[in-house]
Amino acid sequence: MADATQGRTVAESQSETTHAILPRDSNVLGTLFGGKLMQFIDLVGAMAAIRHARTYVVTASMDHLDFVSPVRVGELLILKASVNRAFKTSMEVGVRAMVEDIREGTLRHVSTAYLTFVAMDASKQRVEVPPVVPETGHQKRRYDDALRRREMRAGETQRKRESRAGAPPVWSL
Repeated sequence: MADATQGRTVAESQSETTHAILPRDSNVLGTLFGGKLMQFIDLVGAMAAIRHARTYVVTASMDHLDFVSPVRVGELLILKASVNRAFKTSMEVGVRAMVEDIREGTLRHVSTAYLTFVAMDASKQRVEVPPVVPETGHQKRRYDDALRRREMRAGETQRKRESRAGAPPVWSL
């Protein structure tokens, strides 16, 4: 792996994929399964994280996902992923999903998600990742926002730990 102290630009790791939505991807209403969209988001996000870290990654969380508009059978789904910020061994990746109307040549926003990936070596040990070097105003905003989301995730994780401590199990085998 390259020296983790050298930063990488956002553009160096961006990832994009397109899917034609087929009947096997849909529910009884003829729209894309939410879980299938989550799978597509996870894959394109992982590709960006792998490109940035130049090693294996695992998904640690998908903490924010909005389903803004349905995706119908026959539509083209475009997913774009960028590493917003890198921490010591983890990275926040933002994914934007859009539908392309091929007749009109327009795009419709359908979903946005934020995922955290952790870089791993072949021995399944965490490895450091290079910092992100934001270049544009938009990238700098996303970089700053990623830190705020990380702080919110940490606070939520702590609240969950505290609420579980001493609480009786809600189910048993």
